[in-house]
Amino acid sequence: MYRMNWLLILILVIAIYAVVALVIYTKKLFPDHITFYGPIMAIKSSKTAFFDWFTRVAPILRIYGSIGVIIVVVVSVLITFLLIFALQYTLVLQPEPTGIYKPQNILLLPGINEYVPSTFAVWFAFVLTIAVHEFGHGILCRVENIKVRGIGALIAVIPIGFFVEPDEEELDKAKGMPKMRMFGAGIMNNLVVGAICFVLLIFVMGAAVPTNAPVVHGVYQNYSAYNAGIPQDSLIMAVNGVPVATRDEVSAILNTSHPGDMTVLQVQKDSTIKDYTLNLTAWPAEFGTHPSGFMGVFYYDGAQVIDTVRNMFSPIGFLRLISVPFDMSAGGQYLRVLAFETPDTGYYTAPYPGIFWGAVHLLFWCGWININVGIFNAIPMVPLDGGYILKEGVERLFSGRKIEKYAPFVATSISTIMLVILVSIVALPYLLHI
Repeated sequence: MYRMNWLLILILVIAIYAVVALVIYTKKLFPDHITFYGPIMAIKSSKTAFFDWFTRVAPILRIYGSIGVIIVVVVSVLITFLLIFALQYTLVLQPEPTGIYKPQNILLLPGINEYVPSTFAVWFAFVLTIAVHEFGHGILCRVENIKVRGIGALIAVIPIGFFVEPDEEELDKAKGMPKMRMFGAGIMNNLVVGAICFVLLIFVMGAAVPTNAPVVHGVYQNYSAYNAGIPQDSLIMAVNGVPVATRDEVSAILNTSHPGDMTVLQVQKDSTIKDYTLNLTAWPAEFGTHPSGFMGVFYYDGAQVIDTVRNMFSPIGFLRLISVPFDMSAGGQYLRVLAFETPDTGYYTAPYPGIFWGAVHLLFWCGWININVGIFNAIPMVPLDGGYILKEGVERLFSGRKIEKYAPFVATSISTIMLVILVSIVALPYLLHI
């Protein structure tokens, strides 16, 4: 019923948008402010004087833009090697077209990509990312004395993006670093905002206090708890009739047991409380020698999650955050609390619980989407910003050596190679399993 209600609301919104767009298009209303690109309506304005304010700090922003160009070049080189490695991996291992290799999971579309939910946090982050990117271009345009003709939003049922429209003639006249700084500003903004969001996420998450309650996060296959049917994400309330509130209390009781003993666990799952009888076994050899009996459960370890998050102040740590949505390993499952509404959120005491996890998820997705969009746009392939920086850099390099006539061929060849690699990574899992 809930999903059907949302479907009806979505159909209603689409119908309203279609009617409004059709009326505006057929009657040619607001021609100076509204135009159409297929079904997408663009609302634009020529009032861009606020960009001029940033010329007051032009020297600082030029330094910022120059650092951005350097970072974009480094990211472009790294992402090129990663894509080549990914292509080699695909050719050698020939993965099935499932999981992250599904075509819908290549695109960063909330609700369509299986790893990116359609939530307020995701959509807010999506809109923020595009705004941050485009406004970076607009600000550096004015800093580099390139006129901004207009700004606006692209509308298709919901806001899907913003745009900044530079003066084409003045943009063509710009050469070298001024032009590269303008193209790199969007990527730099995305990476900076993404990094800030991840840093704030680490600090905010540190305010959560993990529970020490005996929460069963999983069971070992073919051991006592598994055979008795103990459910995942359940809470042990009592052992052999003795109430317990912590994992230490459970261990204290079980330390007096022996393999072969029968133990009764009182377990709560959601609002249901049920008794389970376990026939304790010996401990697995990999856990060492223990005289007591073994239940075969492992608890939710919120303290480990907090420690892991606190140790993410590094490039490797940020990469770990980037992998959270599609990391299905045991450690990755713990970190999903940063991005998704899961039962794990109930295993912490958090300040202002009504908004705390919403803030955590908002910071995560703002960081995640900004960094991913920044990295993607750094790919040295036209029409991405990284491709335009490559094109301008090659033209300046070749011009200084009097061989500028070869610059378009080199830039186009690199763009084509990158496009072929991207298409191959997406298509090969299907072609290799026909």
